[in-house]
Amino acid sequence: MCGIAGLFHFETVKPVDPKRVERMTDALAHRGPDGSGVWTAPGVGLGHRRLSIIDLEGSPQPMHSADGRAVIVFNGEIYNYRALRRELEQGGAVFRTDGDTETILAAWQRWGPDCLSRLDGMFVFALYDLERRQLFLARDRLGVKPLYLARLEGGALAFASEMKGLLAHPLMRRQIDPLAIEDYMTWGYVPDHRAMLQGVEKLPAGHFLLLEHGREPGPPRQWWDVSFAERERGRTEDLSAQLLHLMREGVTSRMVADVPLGAFLSGGVDSSSVVALMSEASTAPVTSCSIGFDVESVDETRHARQVAELFGTDHHERIVSADQFGEIDRIAAIFDEPFADASALPTLRVCELAREHVTVALSGDGADEAFAGYRRQLFQMREEQARMFLPSALREPVIGALGRLWPKADWAPRPLRARTTLLSLAASGEAGYARALAILAPEQREQLYGETLIRERGAYRAEQPFEKLMCEAPARSGLDRAQYADLKFWLPGDILTKTDRTSMAVALEAREPLLDHRLIEFAARLPHRQRLRGNTGKWLVKHTMERYLPEDILYRQKQGFVTPLAEWFRGPLAGEARAIASSELLTGSGWFARKALSRLADDHIAGRSDHGRVLWQLLMLERSLRHLQPSA
Repeated sequence: MCGIAGLFHFETVKPVDPKRVERMTDALAHRGPDGSGVWTAPGVGLGHRRLSIIDLEGSPQPMHSADGRAVIVFNGEIYNYRALRRELEQGGAVFRTDGDTETILAAWQRWGPDCLSRLDGMFVFALYDLERRQLFLARDRLGVKPLYLARLEGGALAFASEMKGLLAHPLMRRQIDPLAIEDYMTWGYVPDHRAMLQGVEKLPAGHFLLLEHGREPGPPRQWWDVSFAERERGRTEDLSAQLLHLMREGVTSRMVADVPLGAFLSGGVDSSSVVALMSEASTAPVTSCSIGFDVESVDETRHARQVAELFGTDHHERIVSADQFGEIDRIAAIFDEPFADASALPTLRVCELAREHVTVALSGDGADEAFAGYRRQLFQMREEQARMFLPSALREPVIGALGRLWPKADWAPRPLRARTTLLSLAASGEAGYARALAILAPEQREQLYGETLIRERGAYRAEQPFEKLMCEAPARSGLDRAQYADLKFWLPGDILTKTDRTSMAVALEAREPLLDHRLIEFAARLPHRQRLRGNTGKWLVKHTMERYLPEDILYRQKQGFVTPLAEWFRGPLAGEARAIASSELLTGSGWFARKALSRLADDHIAGRSDHGRVLWQLLMLERSLRHLQPSA
């Protein structure tokens, strides 16, 4: 696992100052404390920071191909590199190292951009072909690894694993994109189609860029997608056997490392399944790491300990205070862009614990998106069924009007929030699911915005690209479309961003075996009944793991990391809540209405409403703006 950065002149071939590339990579030193390197040639510069995982001494980067015709910097792991090496050697390729980096170089020289479909792994890399004078930038299928891009004055493209790498370049502009604020206030993160700073982009998951000197860069090209358009057939037990095989393959392939390896263990279905399959494949006890809280109602260590004892793991746990708000500024610096998923705080804690014992940790990320483990997906399926029986002529004028009149009950579980359900039913399936996923609905955002943001935002609404993604999904049902959006929008924007930044902040490599692309493709073909059965999500996964895990682990209510935001903003962070309303970074720009923010804080502190999540969102935005130091 590493950090990469570089520069490419696509207009006029100019010399690249290696010191500038070095500054960009130095900003990513946390991602790769074990080594660094810079390579430049006319019109191009590549930089690398290395966290040694495989071939600890023999694969420094930037790395040249055996014939010297190509150079690469690479962030990630290729799990099938040994099989690829054997295939390439049969075709005459010569290797000087024992790692996966050189395998990518040889694959490019054999197959060009088609090499991507042969790579099984998580990766972002920049490969410069000196003979073709082309720069090849590529990102893995599901977006486990990030890549930021920015055009600079003079016809250059800068790229880096994190935005802080771009910010280290002296020509980088720091102007906030108002549309990114609209996106962030909707979702709680800045999704992959946008970046917080104008002129910055993110290479989308499953896409590549092929750049040439003297030619204007075109749009990224998609090289992988997941389809929900087909259905697997067969008996449940046959599908279960196929699923178990794929899960085993995903886990065992990610256990290859030349450094200590372990797993995150929350005691939930996904991480417990990963630990179970790791234990099956390992001759030594698996190292497992869990954190708990000093508040019993949100503490899961009992369940994690149960799984650890069941498989005899070398278990490590740490109890932390639920009051982790002292890390606010650190979180803002880690993420660069505003990030309001409060579970980033406990995720950082478990990464810190894991790094004390291992260099690589396997996580359970991805199963909820792929196998329908979120309750919102269950609600979406049922609402889509209800829409079939509700005449479209009645939905908006009658049900929508009733929903707008119904009192808000944000404190209640969703099945009891009639207003939310009615407004969702009144809309299309795509709009309804966007409303279910959003932190703030359009009418709620409108109440907070100032005149400047309303004017600069124009007709754009954050839900538009999300709904478009669902409408164009290769899918057969509303549930399919919802899961497709979760995999393509929510997963890279929130879940994988959180895991990448928090793990890399402590030089830990996190691997996601349940995001093996063959497993994801299989899950997308499962019939509804194998994904959702009754109120049980991830049904086939749970059924399959019954041979490994007890019922109270498999079928207990999903919990996840919980952060007591409402209590914080009525207690130790009450002053921060009030300060939000007077923040010049938020209100001085005209982006937010001062009176609306003040009323939001007052109502929450007085207990009239629960605005804890929105106050956290605003606080993280304010801290991120402090960190980014945008120009006027």
